[in-house]
Amino acid sequence: MAVKHLWILIIGLFYLIGFAAPATARLQVVTTTEDLASLTHEVGGDKVEVNAIAKGYQDPHFVDPKPIYLIKLHKADLLIAVGLDMEAGWLPSLVQQSRNSSLFGQGDGYLDASVGCMILERLTGQVTRAMGDEHPLGNPHYWLDPLNGRIIAARIAAKLSALDPSSSDYFQSRLTDFNQRLQTALQRWGKQMAPYRGVKIVTYHNSWPNFVQRYGSQVVGYVEPKPGIPPSPSHTLDLIQQVKAQVIKIILVEPYFELRIPQKVARDSGAQVVLLMPSVGGNKQVEDYFSLFDYNLATLEQAFRDTGVTPPAEGQ
Repeated sequence: MAVKHLWILIIGLFYLIGFAAPATARLQVVTTTEDLASLTHEVGGDKVEVNAIAKGYQDPHFVDPKPIYLIKLHKADLLIAVGLDMEAGWLPSLVQQSRNSSLFGQGDGYLDASVGCMILERLTGQVTRAMGDEHPLGNPHYWLDPLNGRIIAARIAAKLSALDPSSSDYFQSRLTDFNQRLQTALQRWGKQMAPYRGVKIVTYHNSWPNFVQRYGSQVVGYVEPKPGIPPSPSHTLDLIQQVKAQVIKIILVEPYFELRIPQKVARDSGAQVVLLMPSVGGNKQVEDYFSLFDYNLATLEQAFRDTGVTPPAEGQ
């Protein structure tokens, strides 16, 4: 009788595990960047478990993903990618090896976050390697305009709702809350940067077109001679002369680039190197999508003040 009761207990436990667990299981989401992970958390809340492959302190063009992500992709209900060939060098093979067919191409478990966003710098005509690491489909750093963040969040909410219809109201409620908080932040950020519209800056890589279009700076030069091409001595000398001639005070650098050349340009021209974070997780202060902009705009505003930057006169 004791053995019989034990088997009844075991069968009952399997029954509970088999039928109760799916009702409470969270959707498994893998994102290619921490920015997309943050937006997924905003909308998905405790209904999702999210893992980002590229960390915010890494260059998302060149990621050496850990083998553990094969397991996470294999179990994933949804893969969210930046798209625009940002991850072309490493994501396709990783997805292929995961053997999760829903993540392939236009599968139900794949979301290209770029669709519907304001994409800048789409290229026409022939694109060759001589042009550097150009993206013919457009600049992939589009999440650095918070209005694109709103679009991305809406598409994530729609996708999560399709995968888990019973939680649709929950996702939509969280999306509404996110949009309200973002609208308040947009007003604050816009007011913060309004005095500095038109200020000329130099950046290391072409990461910032959406950001500067939203907040009004002008990028007039790059430390890289072409995207993804290391700076040469001749290009560096030309850049120093340009920075001097145009009295440029700010050189923006992402956290994954070496500082030696930007610091030389700054030292020889009177400019200042400023580290900005192009992604959530770039440092400990940038924990989510809102703090990404809070940190970058506060850092940039302080750099403008420290260097005595004033906006150009109207018409200049």
